[in-house]
Amino acid sequence: MAIALYARQSVERENSISCETQIEYCKSMLKPDEREEKILTFVDNGYSGGNINRDGFQKMLKQIEQGKISKVIVYKLDRISRSLSDFVNILQTFKNHQVEFVYSQEAFDTSSPYGELIVKILMVFAEFERTSIINRITQAYAHRSEMGFYMGGRKPYGFELVPTVINNIKTKKLNPIPSEVTQLQYIFEIYAQENVSLRRLLNILIAEDIKPLNGGSGWTTAKLSTILKNPIYVKADSDVYEYYERHGVQMTMDVKLFTGEYGAQLYGHTKHDPKNPDWSDMKLVLLTHAGIIESDIWLKCQRKLEQNKQIGNSVSNKTSWLAGKIICEKCGHTMTTIKGKINKDGTRRRYFNCTGRSHKKSCTGPRGTIYAEDLENMVYGCISDKLAELKTTKNKPTVKHSSELNDLKLEIKKIERDEKQLMDTMLLGGFNEDLLKLANQKATQLKKDRMVVLEKIEALKSREDETEVVINLANRWKTADYTKKKEVAMLLIHKIIISENGDTKIIWNI
Repeated sequence: MAIALYARQSVERENSISCETQIEYCKSMLKPDEREEKILTFVDNGYSGGNINRDGFQKMLKQIEQGKISKVIVYKLDRISRSLSDFVNILQTFKNHQVEFVYSQEAFDTSSPYGELIVKILMVFAEFERTSIINRITQAYAHRSEMGFYMGGRKPYGFELVPTVINNIKTKKLNPIPSEVTQLQYIFEIYAQENVSLRRLLNILIAEDIKPLNGGSGWTTAKLSTILKNPIYVKADSDVYEYYERHGVQMTMDVKLFTGEYGAQLYGHTKHDPKNPDWSDMKLVLLTHAGIIESDIWLKCQRKLEQNKQIGNSVSNKTSWLAGKIICEKCGHTMTTIKGKINKDGTRRRYFNCTGRSHKKSCTGPRGTIYAEDLENMVYGCISDKLAELKTTKNKPTVKHSSELNDLKLEIKKIERDEKQLMDTMLLGGFNEDLLKLANQKATQLKKDRMVVLEKIEALKSREDETEVVINLANRWKTADYTKKKEVAMLLIHKIIISENGDTKIIWNI
């Protein structure tokens, strides 16, 4: 049987007790007759006391369970664990294997009920101290981030860290690297163009032999997506503020500070369900470095990235460039392409089949067969006519949109006046509890109204962009490949409804 000496130090700090010093304290607790026995030393450097997943501790625990250790000596209780539940289980393991437990800074006999009670009380305080430290660190982190401090993490491409002083506190800030900034601006400008997907952007960079200037392994669509989503690059202005506010992000700084000069940083969980984009678990703060990407280009990239999954899923179906757009009027389910049997001449025709019929067994589908080639040819002609119409009346929708945009901006002004009037009234005082409750409800409703109008403005701007994209494709439609046709269909067509008797109705986006 051996005696185990255990030491743990979570991080190297100026005033912390090193593992070597802890072991010396433990040795001083050995009785004269124990010095002749076998002494085993177990050390964990750089491990938290929040759990027991530590190499040295697990090795010691294994030998205890094998009956090779009769006594464990530590410097303090919290060296074993700062978690009360873990500590109680460890203490029970010691008792089950008749292991004596000694710690140099407190003198309690753990074999007695009184000593065990005192130990558990001490552990309650140890766990409380750990929780308090975590809370203080979290609060300090939040406070420093709201002051514009760069809070670390992987250094973003295009920047270096340089020393600076913010509010009399020494820290570091991001400083743009000119050569890498030029490369980043090129990446954003290319992706913001019509019909440039992440894959095509990657191919362009490869074809032009443009490689990361920081010695990285090369571009991937994942790396490019991460760069394009990052607000660290944008010249954050009121449009960027409104973009994140609409998504529910916690905005810790006043919109007046978003002057289009500085970059921003997003904190929190960055992965969200595209079908339910609730970003309320994140917050946006302005940093002290100059932004490098114009906000209109950056926002255009965000709109494209948000549509990627929807477009990607439908484009991946190479059986028809209309896939994902065909709807059965009878049941409302989509219709997918099916390959028919091989004919005597070796050909095989494709046709659209209602998923409500094939999967749900709840619909009989349209009468007759909807051949994919026939429907594509018909829609091809309709799209050609639509493109010609858009090309000849290019300026008309712009005037209409300008009028709509102006009306929406007037609505925003009215809401802002109502908000100011409500705020002025509340500041005058004289509200009882019921009136104050009504005032708060009114303020909440005004904020919701403003978000709805802003969404309409964003949708209108997006529609104008899409119209311009489709018009520019008009001259190339006849020679367009599958991917180009799919992209045009995604932009132009909302859905194509097939009635029970096979009639077709196209619902346009524009």
